Amino acid sequence: MLHDADILALLTNRRPGHSLPRELYTDPAVFRMDLDRIWYKRWLFAIPACEIPKTGNYVVHNVVDHTVIIVRGDDGTIRAFHNTCRHRGSVLCKGEKGSRPKIVCPYHQWTYGLDGALIWARDMGADFDRKQHGLRPVHCREVAGLVYICLAETAPPFEDFVGEAARYLAPHDLVNSKVAHQSTIVEKGNWKLVWENNRECYHCAGNHPALCRTFPEDARLIGNSGSGLASELDAHRDRCEAVGAPSEFRISPDGVWRFVRMPLLGAAESYTMDGKAAVTKPNSSFPFRNAGALLKFLYPSTWNHFLGDHSIVFRVTPISPTETEVTTKWLVHKDAVEGQDYDLTRLTEVWIATNAEDRTVVEDNQRGILSPGYEPGPLSSDHEAGIAQFQDWYAATLTGVPALRDAMAAE
Repeated sequence: MLHDADILALLTNRRPGHSLPRELYTDPAVFRMDLDRIWYKRWLFAIPACEIPKTGNYVVHNVVDHTVIIVRGDDGTIRAFHNTCRHRGSVLCKGEKGSRPKIVCPYHQWTYGLDGALIWARDMGADFDRKQHGLRPVHCREVAGLVYICLAETAPPFEDFVGEAARYLAPHDLVNSKVAHQSTIVEKGNWKLVWENNRECYHCAGNHPALCRTFPEDARLIGNSGSGLASELDAHRDRCEAVGAPSEFRISPDGVWRFVRMPLLGAAESYTMDGKAAVTKPNSSFPFRNAGALLKFLYPSTWNHFLGDHSIVFRVTPISPTETEVTTKWLVHKDAVEGQDYDLTRLTEVWIATNAEDRTVVEDNQRGILSPGYEPGPLSSDHEAGIAQFQDWYAATLTGVPALRDAMAAE
């Protein structure tokens, strides 16, 4: 395994405009550094808030070493806690999701309120102070109907993203939505390969026949081209903003998040095989159906597509140096009735196929990189500027950590 100084050297000496050195996609020490310096430090997308609409509803989200309970309290607030009992550490919630009035440890029945406070512990003596043994909280924010967590002791600044997300997502009523379908797959590839595949459509024509019926391959429409934004984006932006939907390309100064509302191909209204809307009771306020798709990403854990009729949220979670979980959820209006307002197959078939195709290309990519014959290859400035942007963010995030620079100097 590599030492910290070796990893820093690979990052600082990488060739711009090329894929990354082999070890950054394969080495266990790099994976551990990714966890410690990115995944355990940054804000991560967890769930749509509508997934836990009632008091006591909870979801367990695992991020490698960490297991987290996300629960809606008696006061309606969504909170997150480490899924470990303050007695002797047992897991509290063993299922993926559920509902309960209190959180009870299955080992010795220590009982916690939905706010994390310890409310009962049997035979602990007169000097025992329950107030000192509540569940350990995890930073948690609900933003425009989406729930984010941060595993760090001190969370990084988040307000700029919160403000922009509230603005851009205002036309999309995620709070009054529901999860119509969920798909979880494991791709046998490093999490950075999953992201790099997402950040370009250079591969789309050769791999995504269903998606390419409606999704434009022009990288200039989403800011993924070195030649700037397409002029066609202007008319779509102006049309959407005229009805109160922020649409311009917007990326944070550090590159960690981006918003842009792009048009779909021709008169397409949604990601369907015929291009027509998939849901007749939309979860947005657009007065027209061909509103395109608002594309949003927040590194390292999520990209999203918000359309006029429904929304799709994707969550990326690393498992090992060469395994990554990708969870996709389709959100529709909470009053939309399956079989009446939407057909589930028609709603989901394009992205179920696309996700399966992406798994294949990511796994092929990983297998090729594992070969000793691999060496970093050049990126297309016309189609893969999004990959370069992601790599720049990744390298800056790791090399900006003082501990790494100190380690390199010490060695």
